[in-house]
Amino acid sequence: MREDLQKIMNQSRTIIRRKHMSYKTEKSYLYWIKKFIEHYPDSHIQRWDREYVERFLGYLAVHRNISASTQNQAFSAILFLFRNVLKRKLEDVDALRAKRSQRLPVVLTRNEIQNILNALFGQNKLIASMLYGCGLRLNEALSLRVKDLDFGQGIVIVRQGKGKKDRITMLPSSLAEELQRHLIEVRRIHLHDLNDGFGEVELPYALARKYPNAPRDWSWQYVFPSHKLSNDPRTGILRRHHIHESTLQRGIKKAAQQINLNKKMSSHVFRHSFATHLLEDGYDIRSIQELLGHKELSTTMIYTHVLNRGGVSVKSPLDR
Repeated sequence: MREDLQKIMNQSRTIIRRKHMSYKTEKSYLYWIKKFIEHYPDSHIQRWDREYVERFLGYLAVHRNISASTQNQAFSAILFLFRNVLKRKLEDVDALRAKRSQRLPVVLTRNEIQNILNALFGQNKLIASMLYGCGLRLNEALSLRVKDLDFGQGIVIVRQGKGKKDRITMLPSSLAEELQRHLIEVRRIHLHDLNDGFGEVELPYALARKYPNAPRDWSWQYVFPSHKLSNDPRTGILRRHHIHESTLQRGIKKAAQQINLNKKMSSHVFRHSFATHLLEDGYDIRSIQELLGHKELSTTMIYTHVLNRGGVSVKSPLDR
């Protein structure tokens, strides 16, 4: 192992946390930074330049056969290393990014959505219903706190979504009663934790130092808490986090198999279906862009292509 590896890894971890990047991003960046450094065991750090990065990315694409999205994830980590740790510029960085295929998103029909929701149960069904009913990303739904649900106004406040932006989306009235019943059970769990000397959740940034009692406050608790306490990977503190994303992903996969769904199913398909069905109902594209939290309208426009797939206004000659 390189002698300088641990030093660079520690510096990278410190800067990532100082920039308040997520733990998921931290794990990904540190993984690829380590792989990049280990790829050049005999070269001096001062020699690393654009050519070294290009050769490494080429190795990943040709010999590891990784996807364009994973290659770009590795590139983002290396770019972070050069810019923030090594304090070195990389020229013409856009040329190093892998070109991703333009694929249409998988979208379910309304009947398929209902069938897969009916095949789910408990907390998994409620989360999946919110992914579809609110247009949430999976991590946005799992990160919801009690205070982010406004039953009076019928809205969900998404905090620090993709791009570190807050936004508002609708809270389906059909879910309100079930959510309120769910929160009664969540509060019971929270009170039990408090009685056992726990009941504390992670707070963003330095809020825990500014408001010492806030981590135990009901309003800050996760809407979808884990069924068990666990040690925070960064601090080692034993507390109740939100459920792990794999819990829902496994449930969705099992439900898709149960109903014999012949489409590639993931949690993100609910969000794709949310946008497409709103377009079908005649809502304007900019309103949908705002609900989804897309920075660029072009990102939302992909759903118009889904609606036009196959040229819906064109009749097949076989049907004449």
